[in-house]
Amino acid sequence: MIGIVGYGAYIPKYRITVEEIAKTWRKDAEGISSSLNVKEKAVAGFDEDSCTIAVEAARKAVKMAGIDAQKIGAVYVGSESHPYAVKPTASVVADAINAGPELTAADLEFACKAGTAGIQMCMGLVASSMPDWIDYGLAIGSDTAQGRPGDALEYTAASGGAAFIIGKNEKELIASIDQTFSYTTDTPDFWRRQHAEFPRHAGRFTGEPAYFRHVVSAAEGLMAKAKMKPVDFDFAVFHQPNGKFPLRVSKMLGIDPKRAKQGLLTPEIGNTYSGATMIGLASVLDAAKPGQKILAVSYGSGAGSDAFALTVKKGIEKKRPCKKVLEMVKEKEYISYAEYAKFRRKLKTL
Repeated sequence: MIGIVGYGAYIPKYRITVEEIAKTWRKDAEGISSSLNVKEKAVAGFDEDSCTIAVEAARKAVKMAGIDAQKIGAVYVGSESHPYAVKPTASVVADAINAGPELTAADLEFACKAGTAGIQMCMGLVASSMPDWIDYGLAIGSDTAQGRPGDALEYTAASGGAAFIIGKNEKELIASIDQTFSYTTDTPDFWRRQHAEFPRHAGRFTGEPAYFRHVVSAAEGLMAKAKMKPVDFDFAVFHQPNGKFPLRVSKMLGIDPKRAKQGLLTPEIGNTYSGATMIGLASVLDAAKPGQKILAVSYGSGAGSDAFALTVKKGIEKKRPCKKVLEMVKEKEYISYAEYAKFRRKLKTL
């Protein structure tokens, strides 16, 4: 049995509202907020990046799992905002949590689904029949997403991350991963060229056929493979580029949108990209009871989705984190657009 033995999330305390951004560009804040179902977003501080966020989430995951970090045999960090173009974030994280050096580590990039791809890789390694391979794998989704000043992305591109430790000891599991399924095509709805500072996107094309086609196909493929139906799931977590897409895709799949509410955080913290689905899943695990079923589906532009069917185990009752995700969402400090531009280094010097 393969599953989650521990998880951790980190959301920066700084927030900027849609109103503050819209005021800077003289846009209709109320209209933008309503169309996106987003009120504000989390902003990484001046001394934070996707690596520091990954470290914080990983430390919490190790603490919750209650394991010796030296037993972690794989570390994968998914992000589209790694601090270095050539220098792994994963090795920094491994050292910071005192894992290794006898481990495999790598940075992953697949837009917003790189973190869930890491979960699948850890599942394969943990389940490997190779003798003495690894006991645990650590998969992280972490981002400090960027949006071009004045672009629609600027209202949602946020910062945050989550980490999951994957293991196979049934007594340690807080949730089993019963099935996984992926769906991938060459759909260029969002991209950033080498050396380009900000990404570009294809506007409404990012919804259909990009997001909805892949999320629905992955979810339906998973359910067919696992022989499950929409009504079998107590919770559903979807990638959340805004606050409306996850609710719409729930209806498309025949899942009560109420079941997606616990993991829908974008209206309060924005789109954390590689961290979005994983932070949402962490929030669901904060509230889920033993025996309940969870559907989690990520989405990454370019384009692909990873879907997971999970069952919550009794072990979760003894490992509940002292600070839940929704508590982190509420801990916030509002900043101005000038501070935001400074923190995210949008101001350039000659």
